[in-house]
Formats: sequence, structure tokens, C-alpha cells
Amino acid sequence: MIREKPTVSLGLPVFNGERFLDEAIRSLLAQTYEDFELIIRDNGSTDGTEAICRRYADRDPRVKYVRSDRNLGAAINYNRCFELSSGTYFKWCAHDDVCAPSYLERCVAVLDRHPEVVLAYPRTVIIDEFGREVSEYADNIDLRSERPAERLRALLARGPLECNAVFGLIRSDVLRRTPLIGRYAASDENLLGELALRGQIWQVPEPLFFRRDHPQTSLRANASLKERERWFDPSWRGRIYLPCWRWLIEYVRSSRRVPLRAGERLRVYAVLLGWAYRRKRSLIGNLVLLVVPREWIEGLLGRHPGPVRP
Repeated sequence: MIREKPTVSLGLPVFNGERFLDEAIRSLLAQTYEDFELIIRDNGSTDGTEAICRRYADRDPRVKYVRSDRNLGAAINYNRCFELSSGTYFKWCAHDDVCAPSYLERCVAVLDRHPEVVLAYPRTVIIDEFGREVSEYADNIDLRSERPAERLRALLARGPLECNAVFGLIRSDVLRRTPLIGRYAASDENLLGELALRGQIWQVPEPLFFRRDHPQTSLRANASLKERERWFDPSWRGRIYLPCWRWLIEYVRSSRRVPLRAGERLRVYAVLLGWAYRRKRSLIGNLVLLVVPREWIEGLLGRHPGPVRP
């Protein structure tokens, strides 16, 4: 029996995902932990996505299908999934990934038993477009220190890796205090940074998350900074954007939002100062874009310069 307000809410944002969507939904509905709702928010798909979603919504009362009449961008779609949710815990789901049957059961157990943990997620296995296992992926995000500054330091020290942990199970009341997914590239890293300041992040030791790598993933299909920004926010029209500075500013904003003791806040600022120093070339390079026309840089490189990663 599904309660009016389930313990877990799953949010699945999708746009033209018919190729892998059916398998993704089936893996979620096959979870051994059954007290959940699945909110699918369609960003105005033009392929067979709508038909697939409506078929599952008609069959299973846990599935709620919401459709937009146009593509509002990934950030709005992801955030709207959470805004429509009612569960104590929340998880974003990608339309092309697969979850093992015990995914929710194992992550719910961690959050139920450990109130200091704000996010629990399992180890990741990379699969290809045909579902074949390619390799295990080391996220290196198991942050159990009691000090917020130490958790943030460990998170930032891992480098610009894939943020599989953002697809983990999160406490809804904690996530609600954050800005959610920002309308800019790599905003998921900023979100993880704030979550790390608000509590511990645990990795379940079993490989229960199967992340699909294929030519149409958001990173592969949107290789340049301009394309990636438009994926997050279609209204982006080439305005001045300094990615490394934006990430730094958002980390500082997070540190000011989170209630911290004065000494711990100073430690957080020291961590961010070290992060900025290690990326001083990228920060300076961003500033160059303010005085040197992008067209000149593209001409010298013979291509679009692409995004600057932290």
C-alpha cells in the first residue's frame, strides 16, 4: 500500500529520451523498497517519450507524469521535479541510467539510521549504450568527517570528476535549503559542496548505480561552453560568463547560507582560498575573456575555446 506522502520521491527529468527511458523506469519500479513516488517531468519531448511515460503512469499509481509544452532547460526541469515531490527523501534519476533493485533499500537504511548523513549513494558502474558493463567508477565522495570544512576540502580535492553522487538519495528538508541546480554549467558540483557543508555524505559500498555512457549524454552532446550553458538554460545568449569565478562565488555563498560557528566558517574560507590558488590560471584566464574578444581567441585557436573546468 502506497501512503499519501511516500518516504521517497524520485524525480526523473527527461527530454527526448525514448531510447533508454523504458529501461530506466523499469529499474526504478523494480526497487525492493516500494514506498516511493516517481515524478517524471517531460521538457516538451518531440519523440516517443510522452507515450512511454503515459503508459507507465496508467499502469502504476506511483508514477506521476507532468509535461511542459516547451523545453525550459535542464536546470528548471530538474528543480521542478523536486518542487513537485512530497517525500522525506529525494533522488534525481536520469532517463538513461539504471538502478539495481536494492538501490533505494540500501540508501534509505543509511539515512534512517544516521541523522548526520544528508546524502547516501552507492558505488558506480559505467555501462555503454547497449547496457554492457565497461568499468567501475571511483567517485571518491565518502565524506564522514564531523567538520564541515574538512568535508568541503575533501570534496574539492577530488578534482572535476563526474558528480554521480548528485543522483544519490538526499534529505528533502536539507535540499530545500539550497538553491538546487543552478542555471550554469557544473552547478551540480556547487550543490554537492553545499550539501557537504550541511552534513555527511556516505557511499554505500555495493555497486548499485549503472551510469550509461553514450554519444547523446549531456556532456558529449554539448561539448562547448556555449552548448552546455544552453543545455542548462536555453535563454542563455552569449552573455559574459566566467565559469571558474562563478563556481568560487557560489561556494562562498553556500558557506554564508549554512549556519556555522565563526571558527569553522574561517576554516571553510581557508579551504576556498586554497581552491582558488590551485586554479589561479583558470581564474586569470576567465578575466582575459573580459578584455579580449572571444572571436580573437577562437581565431588563434582555430576553434571554440570550450569550457574552463575547475
